[in-house]
Amino acid sequence: MNHVAEDILMHYGMPRRSGRYPWGSGDDPYQRTNDFLSRVEELKKTGWKETPENIKETFGLSTREYRHEKTIAKDQRRMLDVATAKRLRDKEGLTPTQIGKKMGKNESSIRSLLNEDSEARTELTRGTIDFLRERVDKDKMIDVGTGADLELNISKERLDLALYYLEKKEGYPVYKGGIPQPTNPGQQTNQRVLCAPGTKHAEIYNYDQVKPLKEYISRDGGETFEKKFNYPESLDSKRMQVRYKEDGGELKDGIVELRRGVPDLSLGESRYAQVRILVDGTHYIKGMAVYSDDMPDGVDVVFNTNKTKDVPLKKVLKEVKPDPDNPFGSLIKDADQGGQYWYDPETGKRVTGGDTNVKNKKLGLINKRADEGDWDDWSDALPSQFLGKQSLQLATKQLNLAKADKLAEYEDICSVTNPTIKKHLLAKFADECDAAAVHLKAAALPRQKYHVIIPVNTLKDNEVYAPGYKDGEQLALIRYPHGGTFEIPILTVNNKHAAAKKLIGTDTIDAVGINKNIADRLSGADFDGDTVMAIPTNDRAGKVRIKNRPPLEGLEGFDPKLAYPERSGMKYMKDPVTGKDNTQNEMGRISNLITDMTIADAKDYELAAAVRHSMVVIDAGKHKLDYKQSEIDNNIKALKQKYQPHVDEDGNFRYGGASTLLSRAKGQQTVDKRQGSPKVNMKGSKDYDPTKPEGALLYKTADDLYYPDQKYDKATGTRTLRTADGKKITYNMSDKEAHAKYDPVMTKEAKAGLAPITNKDGDIVYKGLKRTQKSTKMAEVEDATELMSEFKHPMEKKYAEYANSMKSLANKARKEMMTTGKIEYSKTAKATYGKEVKDLEEKLKTAELNKTRERAALRLTNAEVNAKQKAAEAAGSKMKSADIKKASQQALTKYRQEVGSITRKKRNIEITDREWEAIQAGAISENTLKRILNNTDVAKLRERATPRTGNTLNTAKINRIKRMRDSNYSIEQIADMLNVSTSTVNKYLKGKE
Repeated sequence: MNHVAEDILMHYGMPRRSGRYPWGSGDDPYQRTNDFLSRVEELKKTGWKETPENIKETFGLSTREYRHEKTIAKDQRRMLDVATAKRLRDKEGLTPTQIGKKMGKNESSIRSLLNEDSEARTELTRGTIDFLRERVDKDKMIDVGTGADLELNISKERLDLALYYLEKKEGYPVYKGGIPQPTNPGQQTNQRVLCAPGTKHAEIYNYDQVKPLKEYISRDGGETFEKKFNYPESLDSKRMQVRYKEDGGELKDGIVELRRGVPDLSLGESRYAQVRILVDGTHYIKGMAVYSDDMPDGVDVVFNTNKTKDVPLKKVLKEVKPDPDNPFGSLIKDADQGGQYWYDPETGKRVTGGDTNVKNKKLGLINKRADEGDWDDWSDALPSQFLGKQSLQLATKQLNLAKADKLAEYEDICSVTNPTIKKHLLAKFADECDAAAVHLKAAALPRQKYHVIIPVNTLKDNEVYAPGYKDGEQLALIRYPHGGTFEIPILTVNNKHAAAKKLIGTDTIDAVGINKNIADRLSGADFDGDTVMAIPTNDRAGKVRIKNRPPLEGLEGFDPKLAYPERSGMKYMKDPVTGKDNTQNEMGRISNLITDMTIADAKDYELAAAVRHSMVVIDAGKHKLDYKQSEIDNNIKALKQKYQPHVDEDGNFRYGGASTLLSRAKGQQTVDKRQGSPKVNMKGSKDYDPTKPEGALLYKTADDLYYPDQKYDKATGTRTLRTADGKKITYNMSDKEAHAKYDPVMTKEAKAGLAPITNKDGDIVYKGLKRTQKSTKMAEVEDATELMSEFKHPMEKKYAEYANSMKSLANKARKEMMTTGKIEYSKTAKATYGKEVKDLEEKLKTAELNKTRERAALRLTNAEVNAKQKAAEAAGSKMKSADIKKASQQALTKYRQEVGSITRKKRNIEITDREWEAIQAGAISENTLKRILNNTDVAKLRERATPRTGNTLNTAKINRIKRMRDSNYSIEQIADMLNVSTSTVNKYLKGKE
């Protein structure tokens, strides 16, 4: 089929691969008569045109194949030209002018050929071919479908060309096929697979044998490739020292000190980072790494711990997980984000995959989980677990400000003139209000931020080193979760501290320095990456009034490991046989109890007892503590009876479990399975429900709500059905007669639970089970006061009022949305903005390509996590929910890369000024515009759509100004956030409207 190009290819092949002679050999590097490009050039001289018909007739190639042949021939011709020019220069000593005369080219062309970049450009396809060949030779089948180019960080054209060459020139078949979508019956995801020679097409349907290229990336366009995540290099334990409790290690518990200037222990441009370091191949260090200039001789790493010297090294360190993709049990940043790095052992300098001058690069020992600057992006809203324990006055201010923010936002959206955009923004806004009602987060206080803590033990017990805050001002520090105001220190900023300045720097944005005593007060924080929320307490009046108090006497000197050590016959938090860990459930129970007790103003000794028990619970699984004895000694049962009484759904009196609105709001609630998108409750509509407020969401119960209680045994091929009276019917699935007699008949009424599930003859009634899904208690109530305790504490009432205002605003937004018209489509505008319309449609097409990829990534993620859970169960243990979450996050990231699914942020459509004009003029139909808006960043869209604020403000914005001032925001801060002048803010604060 490709005989035209075979002559030159059979003699030379591709570089670094098979071939009788090296590229550029011989006096005449290529013979024009046999060169593919020469054949094309000769044909063109006779009037031949590059039409699909001519290409097919002359060469027997498709247009795509023809383009690939030309590209390959051009690359080979150029490589031969480069090799010839270099040989004439290096071996014969000719000048560029002389070389040009001999090769029939001008001097500038020769200089271009001799340029190193010229040769590098032709290396790109060769490097990609070599990489793919190496991988498929090892794995037999590799996935090169949609997204593989994004995965490898090369162009789609480069990948397609390399695949064409391997298939047509070297016999590596490229097969296509479909992968069924389990969650979308009848749908499939397309796959393209590069296979080793001799592989049959049917083999690509052995899905587990098709290997992804998820681990690799090119940073130079395709010339070289490196692993994204490389299994970590290991530190020899002879190079490290453990600083135990007896030597002061507990003062910096979790800090990893590094010798400055050691190439394989570099933090790059960072001064601190949360890291993992593999040690002796079996264990690892987990902590916060900083540089130290006071290191023992012969030691490059000092790990600080609160453990004593009688604890073996392997117990001080963490044991690696038996997972090659995640040996540390937590996510490491990708290499391109600085998670891992390579260095030149000769120079000590960092290198990248594209640095071809470094032949023996080595992987550094540092594996970063988080880096300097990463903590600054955390949300700064005020959680209810903090604000609910503060004064009612402060909670009122911040909840009122949160409401004012939302009302001002609603007014802005209602002023949008484009109806389609207005409806889109209202829908998003309503969803945000519903979420706000559940999560109960209040507006942030001025300059409130999260910071990672680093030990500076020469600071006083009333000091904090905090660049970014004013020297001498007061900072309240809060760590989550926290038991109460006794765990909130208020410290004075000391930014003149020399040791802290040297360790942390003077311009850091997300780290603060404190001493060990303060860390202990912060719920027993250590320094391996723990964070605090910092709130400045200075304002125009003197203070933001944060409630705090001295530590509880009942907690002084309490050590849970000493108080409740392992004993014979005790119940373990983590089952030693199955590995099942109940820590999360028990922590949830005790945390809710502490929240409910705090709201009810429990006595100090009662709070101390609950907090002591929480300290035991949190460490019980890890250190085998007797948490059940702690529960008895701390009288937890009596505390639940006193502070968590409630009446259940059946009217029975109960105690224990979340009992106040703040602890109940996010509590899980099981509801009947729902189907399709919810409708909006509107008067006059056929679905109107008068028992619900207008604007509320109406959910449709699933058509297949009920199903028979049954089990399948794959090993025996049998099916077991349970009858309504508790009996069992078991039969073989291959028995046709049994099928006819016993198979359940799922009528429409049976699926809806309106009729029993029976067999065909109706003489057997089967037990029906109901399909359900998870929701939250707050989401399922119309009135938040239903979640309040019987005591109806003032703080509960305040949060109930806030939640109801958010629910009401969500309904109001949906009502407005339903009564808003649609944009009028204009053919004239489409003609005027033809280019912009086409550009938007292309952007939309690119964005929507991601849907299938995202589904594929989700399926692969579920399959991998399920396999890991089954493997754990087969080994007699069970994965903790936290581990499942980590595994899911890592797998989803991995498979998104594998299938080419990109994050929402990266695929969002950027609308230009001219495209915005086209949208506003009606050049885009409503349906297309809806799809565009669904792939646009809502914050940027809102900024474009809402009118700029002038000097005249609406009532909502005026109220927002007043609420912000009540919450201690400065005039300048308010003006900046509202995009108005300070004089405008002052005008409205003085009532001069």
